[in-house]
Amino acid sequence: SLPASSGAGELSRTAANAAATAGAPAPAPNNAWRKFFRGVDGILKGWERIPGSAALRALAVKRAAAWMIERLEDSDGLSAILPAMTNSVLALKCLGHRESDPLLAQNLAHLDGLLLRDDSGSIRVQPCLSPVWDTVLASSALLQAGVSPETPALLRATSWLLGKQTRRSGDWAGRNSAPPGGWYFEHRNEFYPDVDDTCMALMVLAQGPAAATDSRRREAIRRGMAWMMGMQNRDGGWASFDRDNDQRWLTEVPFADHNAMIDPSTADITARVLECLSHFPAYGRSHPAVQRAIEFLRRDQTTEGCWYGRWGVNYLYGTWQVLRGLGRIGEEMQAPYVRRAARWLAARQNRDGGWGESIASYDGLGQKGVGDSTPSQTAWALMGLIAAGEAASPAVRRGVAHLLDSQRAGTWEQTLWTGTGFPKVFYLN
Repeated sequence: SLPASSGAGELSRTAANAAATAGAPAPAPNNAWRKFFRGVDGILKGWERIPGSAALRALAVKRAAAWMIERLEDSDGLSAILPAMTNSVLALKCLGHRESDPLLAQNLAHLDGLLLRDDSGSIRVQPCLSPVWDTVLASSALLQAGVSPETPALLRATSWLLGKQTRRSGDWAGRNSAPPGGWYFEHRNEFYPDVDDTCMALMVLAQGPAAATDSRRREAIRRGMAWMMGMQNRDGGWASFDRDNDQRWLTEVPFADHNAMIDPSTADITARVLECLSHFPAYGRSHPAVQRAIEFLRRDQTTEGCWYGRWGVNYLYGTWQVLRGLGRIGEEMQAPYVRRAARWLAARQNRDGGWGESIASYDGLGQKGVGDSTPSQTAWALMGLIAAGEAASPAVRRGVAHLLDSQRAGTWEQTLWTGTGFPKVFYLN
């Protein structure tokens, strides 16, 4: 039998189960919006028992189904990511689709495509596939290592990226009037390009003679830049998938998925956009969009000097991104707020010379920058310190030595979780 701590006793109202979950965290107190939505939810459930209400419910279900099915097009499943893909399959079953139905069969096949089987017979499920992200990161690494953008490998990579640029409008178009031009994470996800992949793709495409001589690449850059700049929020920052979607009361809707109904500006995405803009001469430190972004980052800095990381664990990730973005765009790196961030990074270095931070930092503020050293987080901290002008510092020298000592057969082993899907919900390794 399962130990009490691993059960789901909160689903039962019996005293025995209540006692079994006595050690579980207390639920968050009801705030005004939560009470409001639960009250509305109760009213609607009562209204549905009134004769004649079924027709309106049927119409609502039909509209919701049509919305979902439209977004299954040009993708490898809804949003091409596990939670949405799983829920869409459940929804199709609830709507009466049989497994022989081509639509349901296709989406079940997309789910099967996420399965990984090893030699022992074990099965793991990937949250998504990431070919665009992997390609732009690998290409960027090669370019920074001095590989010519005209080498066959990089020319093939950039040609492949051109074929992944979105051509159709998605939900983002409700607040961004720019034509489609972003890039997404997966093989196919036309409805949902994201700013992170887009700015990395633009950085890769902007390098080398072909950026000026290849008409196809020039047009892709033009479209990508227009889409990305159209995604800047009112507060000066950038989010991932949406614009000005930052009303936190929406997270109190009873069916709010992972409390992620919103997509507010984040320091890590905003800083990566600044790094991207540094490759384009028209966007310098004095450009109004850049100034607004820097002001957002200054407001978003914590009192300790670090920045929260939305898409990587956590404050090490956010602080590295911001320092790198600021350095690339031409910010004064001796500014007091920049020096505070550099001091924070140096102070978080572990005795072995590396850096680490556990996912506990999303729950406990005392865990900022605290954890066993990992190769990825060590590299992030080093890039942040180097961007802050600390390349010759003892901390950087020790960090580089740690990475050299821990390299195995050309690469690095990492078992700890440093990628973030949804904070406090699921993480990536």
